[in-house]
Amino acid sequence: MIIAIDGPAGSGKSTVAREVAKRLDLRYLDTGAMYRTITLLALEADLIPDRIAEAEDIAAHTDIRFQQQENDLNQVFIGEREVSNEIRGPLVSKYVSPVSADAGVRRVLTALQRVEAAKGDLVMEGRDMGTVVVPQAEVKIYLNATARERARRRQLQFREQGIEQPLEEILVDLERRDAYDSGRDVAPLCKAVDALEIDSTNLTISQVVEAICQEAARHADKD
Repeated sequence: MIIAIDGPAGSGKSTVAREVAKRLDLRYLDTGAMYRTITLLALEADLIPDRIAEAEDIAAHTDIRFQQQENDLNQVFIGEREVSNEIRGPLVSKYVSPVSADAGVRRVLTALQRVEAAKGDLVMEGRDMGTVVVPQAEVKIYLNATARERARRRQLQFREQGIEQPLEEILVDLERRDAYDSGRDVAPLCKAVDALEIDSTNLTISQVVEAICQEAARHADKD
């Protein structure tokens, strides 16, 4: 079974996807971390903002490696260099949308994601899983929450990394990113017509996971 979870930044996709994968004994692929890794390398190579198109070459020649941990968090490596925290920082968050919108970068990473999907039994989360990467997925979820709630979650995430950022500043960045991701020409963020939409604003992680697992069970019963 392939479960595709899409949604805007801060909606809880990564946390929920990991828990769903654990509960259903499926593999988990954090596609957002792939785009964030390329963004980090593009920043380090001074390709942002004027030479983003050159990031395609970085994507094509970068060994992105995930390592599962006992706490269900994936460590992200570039070769032997761990970048798990670096790719979640404010600067990468600010620029990941334009890098993700680059057609060349997206072409390279989409191909890699489809290779993983072809192996089966996978939970994938991102912006265009159910609409572009794996439109054949048995279960499609569109996970959402209010912009303010998503900003609050992102603020807590930054705080855990020792970074303090005002809520209103994060909110402005999220709303800007929402508009950019939804309006881009290549693989825009949108709900697949056959996706189940879940508003997680007032739900716990466990409640969202339960809803997705019930949807997966419903599809399994069909087969």
